[in-house]
Amino acid sequence: MKTLTLNSLVPMASPAVSPDSSSSDNLSPDELELLAKLEEQNRLLEADSKSLRSVNGSRRNSSGSLVSSSSASSNLSHLEEDTWILWGRLINEWEEVRKKKEKLLRELIRKGIPHHFRGIAWQLLCNATDMPVKNQYSELLKMTSPCEKLIRRDIARTYPEHEFFKGQDSLGQEVLFNVMKAYSLVDREVGYCQGSAFIVGLLLMQMPEEEAFCVFVRLMQEYRLRELFKPSMAELGICIYQFEYLIQDQLPELHVHFRSQSFHTSMYASSWFLTIFLTTFSLPLATRIFDIFMYEGLEIVFRIGMAMLQFNQTELMQLDMEGMSQHFQKVIPQQFDGCPDKLVLKAYQVKYNAKKMKKLEKEYTTIKNKEMEEQIEIKRLRTENRLLKQRIETLEKCDHRHKEEVVMQLKMEVEQSRLREAESLTALKEMQDKVLEMEKRSNALPDENNIARLQEELNGLKLRESEAVTSMKEMHQQVKNLDEHWQCHLSRTGVRWKDSPRKNAANELHNELMTVRFSEAQAQAELRELRHKVLELETQNQVNSNLLNRTELACSSLQDKLQYITAQNKGLQTQLSEIRRKQAEVDCKNKEEVMAVRFREADSIAAIAELRQRIAELEIQREEGRIQGQLNNSDSNQIIRELKDQIAELKTEVK
Repeated sequence: MKTLTLNSLVPMASPAVSPDSSSSDNLSPDELELLAKLEEQNRLLEADSKSLRSVNGSRRNSSGSLVSSSSASSNLSHLEEDTWILWGRLINEWEEVRKKKEKLLRELIRKGIPHHFRGIAWQLLCNATDMPVKNQYSELLKMTSPCEKLIRRDIARTYPEHEFFKGQDSLGQEVLFNVMKAYSLVDREVGYCQGSAFIVGLLLMQMPEEEAFCVFVRLMQEYRLRELFKPSMAELGICIYQFEYLIQDQLPELHVHFRSQSFHTSMYASSWFLTIFLTTFSLPLATRIFDIFMYEGLEIVFRIGMAMLQFNQTELMQLDMEGMSQHFQKVIPQQFDGCPDKLVLKAYQVKYNAKKMKKLEKEYTTIKNKEMEEQIEIKRLRTENRLLKQRIETLEKCDHRHKEEVVMQLKMEVEQSRLREAESLTALKEMQDKVLEMEKRSNALPDENNIARLQEELNGLKLRESEAVTSMKEMHQQVKNLDEHWQCHLSRTGVRWKDSPRKNAANELHNELMTVRFSEAQAQAELRELRHKVLELETQNQVNSNLLNRTELACSSLQDKLQYITAQNKGLQTQLSEIRRKQAEVDCKNKEEVMAVRFREADSIAAIAELRQRIAELEIQREEGRIQGQLNNSDSNQIIRELKDQIAELKTEVK
């Protein structure tokens, strides 16, 4: 028989598991052959249902050894003995291997832990060998848990086909109930969550119930399972958010197809995280994944999930939502039963960035915190709304008639404001018409340019008048000079002209004189006409000036009146807005009353549900008291009557 020591082994990557197989070149042929045989033997052991039953038999004794070499070694082959020696030395030198041979340990775990060593190896991996809570286990079983009814209901659904858990009141169901009950008492915040029973059931297949309880407590505390199983399931939301990012980043086409079909990640991946694939794959494959989970945590769930999607991307892209659901339920669970190494190898080829996952966790937490703040604010507003509704109801009950009077008064004010608004609009329209008419009249008046032109014409007329006066003076002077010249001529000659030539000369002079006088008369007439025209123009100018002044005064008055009416209109509009606001408040109050009624109905429904839950708990307590003999007949009847009275009172309060 070959012997193999830990010091002779070097850390190496399995060619069937790790993408990097370069380190296997440094191994000796004997070591390579041994590892290959070890891998083959592990597959055989996983498929050996008899070995599972034999371990279940040895597991039932809580004080017995997990591995009985005296009873099992007789049935082991030569390779099985090598496996026992290898893992036996790993277990015996665990601390040293964990510190110095971590890579070797990781690769061996990825190949699969032999079934006979799984129980002790899992305890060592999660550091659950010496836990104080183990001493409390027997005391916890004596206590009563509020989750017992739920646990009993789900036990029959846990591994229904497995021999160890078949049959009502079987040993497997009893120890599973004990572990789940004990944990619900240790961690009352989580209590019992459906799905955790599958993990506990797997632990019970490998180890006694006390050790299984300790390992489960450690898993809940150190492996993020507690956050997954909390009532809020916040950690599950983070995992789904991170997994959806991986799909979007590495399988974008499949991600788009999922979204187009409304096939949400939580619809198929929630059970992966809650049960670590125990409800997805066959038990040997799921146990192999659980080996890696015990060493590496939830990272393996992300990797296995992505590997499955990569293998099935082509088929999923051709299915609708219902077809994809059927594919996840019926095809994928049996897809890797004959080739688990292929799935594990593909899983470790998936790109997984721990820092990015931490960042995504912070992003999701930030988003949820904002949503929580919004929900808190909504809840606060609803509470305030409920209080306001109560105050409104009180006021309505106290002064309903006053409210009707106020409503009638508001309606009258609305009508009056509408009438005033109509009157103001009519007056405003009239004033606008007057303003338009005044603007037309103002446009018809001569503008400043026409006045300037008239002034220039007036100045020109005055100049022509002065020229005419000057010419007239000159004419008078000429006539005067001619007269003097004529008198002077008469006095000098002293004779009377009798002959015709003389008479003709005199007549010519007389005619000339008359012509001059006629011209003078014409000039005077023209001068008077020009003066009359100047007076008319001055009068017209004065009239236009006065009319322009009156127009300006009228425009100013109209503008003042328009401003007054505008201000009055604004005031009326303000009053109308206030009335509309009051009317809107009344409508809003009516809507709030309707919503309050709906809220009260919802609260009543919730209260009824709570009462039903309370009734069920009281009935359970009554049954427990009757079974334990804590109640005699008279006390039992009295307590039943009291419970019925409480139920009646609660129903009355709900109504």
